Amino acid sequence: MKLWRKSFDAAQVATKPAQVYIDEQRCKGCGYCVEYCPREVLKMSSELSPRGYYLAVVDDDSKCLACGFCEIVCPEFAVKVSTDNAQ
Repeated sequence: MKLWRKSFDAAQVATKPAQVYIDEQRCKGCGYCVEYCPREVLKMSSELSPRGYYLAVVDDDSKCLACGFCEIVCPEFAVKVSTDNAQ
């Protein structure tokens, strides 16, 4: 649905493009980040890591809203969400 009106502050409140980084050394494949992502940005990998876990991987960065749920629920602090464009 395309809206024909926009608010005056639409440019200021618009979401910035976000990058999701997953530390493969810390991830233990619990799947909490995948389960709680509201936009289904993450998915579980079908390949085993060297440590024997199915890791979470980024499926589609363009859908990320940078809400940070994945970063908050990760018990191993393996997920980082960044809105910085300079990488």
